[in-house]
Amino acid sequence: MPSRTTTPIDIEITGKLLNSIAEEMGIVLRKSAFSPNIKERCDFSCAIFDKNGRMLAQAAHIPVHLGAMPMTVKALMERFRFSPGDVVITNDPFAGGSHLPDITLMRGIFPPDQPDEPIFYVVNRAHHADVGGVTPGSMPLARSIQEEGVLIEPSMLVTSGNIDKKLLKKIISPMRNQDERQGDLRAQLAALERGNSRLLEFYTQNRQHVEERVSLLLSYGKRIMETVIQEIPDGQWSFRDFLDNDGISNEPIPIEVGLRISGGRATLDFSRSAPQLSTGLNTVRSVTCSAVYYCFFCLLGQHHPINHGSLEPIEVITQKGTVLHALPGAPVAAGNVETSQRIVDCVLGALAQAIPHRIPAASAGTMNNVAMGGIGPGGSQFAYYETLGGGMGARPGSHGLSAVQTHMTNTLNTPTEVIEQEYPLQILEYSIRKNSGGQGQYRGGDGICRKYRFLAPATVTLLTERRALPPYGLHGGGPGCRGKNLLLSAETGVETGLPGKVHVKAGPGDILTILTPGGGGMGRNTVQNH
Repeated sequence: MPSRTTTPIDIEITGKLLNSIAEEMGIVLRKSAFSPNIKERCDFSCAIFDKNGRMLAQAAHIPVHLGAMPMTVKALMERFRFSPGDVVITNDPFAGGSHLPDITLMRGIFPPDQPDEPIFYVVNRAHHADVGGVTPGSMPLARSIQEEGVLIEPSMLVTSGNIDKKLLKKIISPMRNQDERQGDLRAQLAALERGNSRLLEFYTQNRQHVEERVSLLLSYGKRIMETVIQEIPDGQWSFRDFLDNDGISNEPIPIEVGLRISGGRATLDFSRSAPQLSTGLNTVRSVTCSAVYYCFFCLLGQHHPINHGSLEPIEVITQKGTVLHALPGAPVAAGNVETSQRIVDCVLGALAQAIPHRIPAASAGTMNNVAMGGIGPGGSQFAYYETLGGGMGARPGSHGLSAVQTHMTNTLNTPTEVIEQEYPLQILEYSIRKNSGGQGQYRGGDGICRKYRFLAPATVTLLTERRALPPYGLHGGGPGCRGKNLLLSAETGVETGLPGKVHVKAGPGDILTILTPGGGGMGRNTVQNH
């Protein structure tokens, strides 16, 4: 229980204040960044950890980043002893990361009179538009992690406030558009500096009570999550869904979860999922855990703390050497963005059996990754990456939303004006894909149509799902429409259907069309549509 000096209001204020610092870090990162992927799409995340590496607060940024960060912090704390002004950098998926484009920076926070032990850690993770992969955008359908880009082993980028310029040059030299890469990394450093100044202000004002309030905040997070899980009936359920394929064969890839609820604890076992793949649809364990945590955070709802305590009542079981727990060296670029979405579909599918009145039908189930690059008209390299929204699944009592990012992605739209200003591309159409949501008493949301005309030769990589197997409906609702990828040749006038996962060359005047999936419907439609 809170002491006489700490009230429940103090704990609430502490949680909100820490969250606001994480949000402010994100604002600094966005305002300082060079790339549209960060400053427009907001493909980044910021979080605060205590001196023991327990997550205290996270900004409302990217779910697939935030749930995995605790494993990164744990790995870095085991390898490094931080001093004032030190910043460690890594993108290693097998050290708690997600995939190579997501570069993580971590810094310890030290009061001036306490230089020996940090009182907090601040961390951010940002998706860089290129990290030197074999194709522009560094999202290839790779056979090894080396093809996906530069693997940054955990390293000290900044020592006592001084950037290791040799290390920085080594990191960015294989990457495309190096000025943009360096600018984004410096924006990440600026965000950590803002976190440092704000947390020192907080510590100075609350010095006598910080540890107690942090401990009580974590306990509160745990109690809230236990209460949410206790609202689910005790029992066991399972659900199986599939990735379309591995990008080589047409065989679907099974993802299966067994869910057990007992006494305020949830255990999710993915051991029966497919073996590790030869392409980058694999995920590391941290991403699998992140997807699971996200589903339970959704049950938690808004205005409740999300921290280390919130994770304690949830156990995730994975089998090494499977698609959901890849071994070091395996390619993982697409697993972070695509397989993570299918994990969510499986977890929600299992929960829909336990609490059908609370769980939506399947959403689009893909981030619809589009990466492209080449040499622009001025002779400079360009590399562009974006994800596209789709249809949200219908919800109990409500239709799904149309043309939105769902589940493991929380990025924003890249404005047409920005694309046309920054890249040799013209956007011919950006619209809602009418009637692509699943039918039912409550309809699934519609997907998106995006058409790009190339103004210069480009290499294009598509990593997309739900092109073969549609998003499922629930309780008699229909599935959402599958997505489609098309390329119209300016030379021949012929439009060709593209696979969900493909590398392709595009020439000036060619038109790429991406039609994203709709969400699943819910309930039988007993009323005739007009």
